[in-house]
Amino acid sequence: MSIRLIQRFVVVGISGLLLAACSPTHGLKPIPPVTGAYHLGAGDQIRILTYNDPQLSNSFSVSDAGTIAFPLLGTVTAAGQTPENFAASLSGQLGTRGLLHKPSVSVEVTQYRPVFVLGEVQKPGQYNYLPGMTMETVVALAGGYTYRAIKNPASVVRTEGTPDGRPMKGKISEETYLAPGDVITIYERFF
Repeated sequence: MSIRLIQRFVVVGISGLLLAACSPTHGLKPIPPVTGAYHLGAGDQIRILTYNDPQLSNSFSVSDAGTIAFPLLGTVTAAGQTPENFAASLSGQLGTRGLLHKPSVSVEVTQYRPVFVLGEVQKPGQYNYLPGMTMETVVALAGGYTYRAIKNPASVVRTEGTPDGRPMKGKISEETYLAPGDVITIYERFF
């Protein structure tokens, strides 16, 4: 092997290491997958159906404080509960207060909190979350990547499903499933 060929391999190797170390996602760990049941949060739109009482059936928006204003009960905390647990909580409160005899309540999410995509996409912004949405899906909704985009990996800030409810930052790939409220950043390449 000639000296020039060895020098070229060394330069290419060092350049690759420097680029990897300068990557915007360098040092970030992959974000854990979303697991478990969906938990309500601020910004969700829900529909509450109360069996045999159409006056208590309506659509509600979960406030920034994580509550809804439910007739007869007043302000009720919804955030952090699954739709099923929230329905059971409403049924229990209506029953124990003697407001309804054997109440039957169901809760369904009609519109989830949005996800946000920033950086090197054609139309950065806020997009409606849909169950089963991946990073690739939200990039498609945002008009696709720009010509300067680093497609894999990107970073995400997530609060849904974190152990203590505090935001967690990690890296994701195009196949990673998203959670409502995720903020995805697609980075720019420099060459």
